Amino acid sequence: MPAEIYAALFMLQTLKTYFGYDSFRPLQEDIIRHLLNRKDALVLMPTGGGKSICYQLPALLCEGTAIVVSPLISLMKDQVESLCANGIAAGALNSNNDETENAALRRACTEGKLKLLYISPEKLLAEVNYLLRDMHISLFAIDEAHCISQWGHDFRPEYTQMGILHQLFPEVPIIALTATADKITREDIIKQLHLNQPEVFISSFDRPNLSLTVKRGYQQKEKSKAILDFIARHPGESGIIYCMSRSKTETVAQMLQKQGIKAAIYHAGLSPSKRDEAQDDFINDRVQVVCATIAFGMGIDKSNVRWVIHYNLPKSIESFYQEIGRAGRDGLPSDTLLFYSLADLILLTKFATESGQQSINLEKLQRMQQYAEADICRRRILLSYFGENSTHDCGNCDVCKNPPERFDGTIIVQKALSAIVRAEQQIGTGILVDILRGSMSPEVTERGYHRLKTFGAGREVPARDWHDYLLQMLQLGYFEIAYNENNHLKITPSGTDVLFGRTRAQLVVIRREETTATTRGRKRKSTVPTRELPLGLPNVESEELFEALRELRKRLADQEALPAYIVLSDKVLHLLSTSRPTTIEEFGSISGIGEYKKKKYGKEFVELIRKYS
Repeated sequence: MPAEIYAALFMLQTLKTYFGYDSFRPLQEDIIRHLLNRKDALVLMPTGGGKSICYQLPALLCEGTAIVVSPLISLMKDQVESLCANGIAAGALNSNNDETENAALRRACTEGKLKLLYISPEKLLAEVNYLLRDMHISLFAIDEAHCISQWGHDFRPEYTQMGILHQLFPEVPIIALTATADKITREDIIKQLHLNQPEVFISSFDRPNLSLTVKRGYQQKEKSKAILDFIARHPGESGIIYCMSRSKTETVAQMLQKQGIKAAIYHAGLSPSKRDEAQDDFINDRVQVVCATIAFGMGIDKSNVRWVIHYNLPKSIESFYQEIGRAGRDGLPSDTLLFYSLADLILLTKFATESGQQSINLEKLQRMQQYAEADICRRRILLSYFGENSTHDCGNCDVCKNPPERFDGTIIVQKALSAIVRAEQQIGTGILVDILRGSMSPEVTERGYHRLKTFGAGREVPARDWHDYLLQMLQLGYFEIAYNENNHLKITPSGTDVLFGRTRAQLVVIRREETTATTRGRKRKSTVPTRELPLGLPNVESEELFEALRELRKRLADQEALPAYIVLSDKVLHLLSTSRPTTIEEFGSISGIGEYKKKKYGKEFVELIRKYS
């Protein structure tokens, strides 16, 4: 047998034995071969795309220990638990360990007993001339590599010294991995790490299992109602709500708790122990929802997050993509929802303007705004941002499912523009809506705006609809916001054309869907790809069995003090409840179950399944 074929079979066998998969995902095999040939690589792969296997499998196939640099202790812990649950010798050297643990780990490393060692950048630099010199290192994997670049969305200065690795260990290949990196960031990663003629592998950024929905112009009360309706359609399913400010995470969590939904809070203002507790409760399913700022996320490897809500507009598509990527890592259908308001846009523009990289941050915000305001397939916009062209609409975003209808909104636009002009272009959106609605607010009466001819001219339009129409008018370029002048609204030449009747204005019909009692509380069906089922086994899912499998998984996970998804993923449970294997061999043939888990859990799961067969 030719050596190449033998090597390919050996790789596949190792993949099945340890990870339970019968085939590689796109690019995985090429990356692994490249690394086994001792060459450097930069890998861009979306969250849930299977990045970890790209260095975990070569680590198993090579002599020595792979060093994985990871920025967060929680991320290391999760990865190490997953590897150990698959029967792979792995450990993490970090400041959370006591000295005895670290001493045992060091000994295991020098004796070559570990296949993978996870380490923080700070710890790596401290050990580079000590422990690392005494080890046989197979490869370096730099996870979350965008952290090394000042252009990356999560720059960490401690990463910048990683360039020393190639100087000290010139023969050891380096693989840098990230889920998001634009062209500038990519080049910077290669430069900073001194990668030697690296191959750049860019996977498709498409995550077809994620549905994409945007809701515009919602005020706080409406958001709360929409969130509760949304969660009711996901009973018992884990989700994350991202908020712009710390205080908002707390108010949203309190709102959920009042409704009997278990929710935790996570933001940088909390003590490390409080943050760890929130993360731990979420990972182990003690709470259903985490309300968090962007500080939360990178350390989350939980495969069964079924939904992500953005309470506010994110500052860039990279951040947004990284955050929605926390959902559906197991490939099962998951939902994302973004709320978008004019107030968010004004505040984020202010932040971007005051930042050190004004022009780049404003540009990124603009692209995010285009996504939120799109009336074409949203997935196409996301993919084009990452340099991918899609030839067809996705059918799984709100624009595809509900294409927008337009109407002649000239009169509505004229009323708004007229009020701006009569107030001498010295007002923001809040006072404008008050004037149009005829509201006698203190600001209106103080400045005498209640005497304007346009006062109350738009009384028939609800305030929330006015906010939506104003967003549309901003997008259409009828007015601008003078951010340097207290966010006052200024009419543009094209706005003047509409105001004086020289052109007509087309607006999008606002749809407010009310959730009926029938959709509330109805669980959405997860579909499992049939191609992942062994031949000859049934192909009809039993929901009752799925719930029983979930309970058994939870009991086993609690016994081992592990998160449930590490024992078996939701996807594996769906495959089991669909195929209902009645022997341990059949159990082991399910995608995602390796030899170690087959021997460890097969007997109990098969016994349970037999009761339902």
